[in-house]
Amino acid sequence: MENTATDPTLSGESIELENNESENLLRIFFIACVAAIGGFLFGFDSGVINGTVDGLKGAFNSDSVVTGFNVASMLLGCAIGALIAGKSADHFGRKKVLLATAVLFIISAWGSGIAGSSGEFIIYRLIGGLAVGAASILTPAYISEIAPARLRGTLTSIQQIAIILGLFCSFLSNYLLVQISGNSTEVLWSGFDTWRWMFWIELIPATIFLVTLFFIPESPRYLAMKNKQQAGMKILSQLFGAKNAKSMWEEIRQSLGNSEKTKISNLLQTNTFKLKPVVYIAIGLATLQQLVGINVVFYYGAILWQAVGFSESDALLINIISGVISLIACFITLSLIDKLGRKPFLLIGSMGMTFSLIGLVVAFSNGTIDPQGQLQLGDWGFTALVQANLYVFFFNLSWGPVMWVMLGEIFPNNMRGLGLGVAGLAQWLANFLVTMTFPILLAGGGLALAYSLYAFFAFISVLFVIYLLTETKGTKLENV
Repeated sequence: MENTATDPTLSGESIELENNESENLLRIFFIACVAAIGGFLFGFDSGVINGTVDGLKGAFNSDSVVTGFNVASMLLGCAIGALIAGKSADHFGRKKVLLATAVLFIISAWGSGIAGSSGEFIIYRLIGGLAVGAASILTPAYISEIAPARLRGTLTSIQQIAIILGLFCSFLSNYLLVQISGNSTEVLWSGFDTWRWMFWIELIPATIFLVTLFFIPESPRYLAMKNKQQAGMKILSQLFGAKNAKSMWEEIRQSLGNSEKTKISNLLQTNTFKLKPVVYIAIGLATLQQLVGINVVFYYGAILWQAVGFSESDALLINIISGVISLIACFITLSLIDKLGRKPFLLIGSMGMTFSLIGLVVAFSNGTIDPQGQLQLGDWGFTALVQANLYVFFFNLSWGPVMWVMLGEIFPNNMRGLGLGVAGLAQWLANFLVTMTFPILLAGGGLALAYSLYAFFAFISVLFVIYLLTETKGTKLENV
């Protein structure tokens, strides 16, 4: 992963384009935004469950373990979706797999709201998981493949902006629906409970995603893998100008070597069954992003704040505040990542998360249990709220957007799809582990124990960034 910046032909930025003025930046930005709707749906589908937990308990008569699986079941689909999507995108193309992903989002949104039992609900959430898993790896990969190197970090960061916007919109719609009906378990419109409408709201952005995908091109790097020169050159000319298209095409083709197919062996070291170091780095990035516990806040935020004494309505409002803080952090990263680089953001974020999680552990440790079994923080409640939002801020300043940027960058062209699939599988399995175990930890050892584990992994992420990561800022995908 070391950069070879001493040779001007390898430095990336200096030779990337002969004529930057030939770039069609407006079209590139439009394409990135359309692809990022997949990230929006990723966020919405992940966050909408937050306000439906009480409704699921009541509708399906589920205990804490079954409720945990209802929430976490989507994540198993995500793991499968991420693994399948990488290879499928290399075989069928990025655009076709994204179109299939949009259809799956629509099916899942409708089915999750209409489900009449836990089993039926889980099936539709698994379908949604396939879509989320596919979108999670294809969106940053696709954007990185159509973006110029000097703007790649900024454009790929749109993915995290979209994820947070999706989370924010799901929190906001959940909150507004509860304000109308009074409670997530109350009937809202047409005789259906509020929590069901929370899922159906997702049909709007899912349909927009499906329609707008027809207006974006296939990735030129995928077309190079399939040796479709005429189609690839046409797209490169539209995006970067005819003067640059030929040299870019030749460079992409050379980076692929003689193989036009992606193989499992591309992930392995020569003549061994050991994974290449870059795969281990990708797995580390993907799993640590989840082991710091961020999705406990996203999936169980309402339950968490109700557990420390807030009403359901107040808890949903706190989720909205966290969403705004997340967006502010993401916009800071988007504006500076191609100037400061990836590694500084990750290091600052890891250190910030470690200290804020320790602050949460201290706050939760000083709480008392009331006769109803709820944790009462008293004067520590404000501290917990501040520390939780600091934690959300530092995550979305760093590991939220930057992990996706780096995963889209670090793999060579001939293994990007497969490599992202493996990393995506690891990420979603780690997500499932954290999400499934949180209700058990909450019932057994309490919030302090759960957040102690997340603080430990945040500290591990500090060491990971310092000792194992190399900067990729401004380097072309072919030269990373």
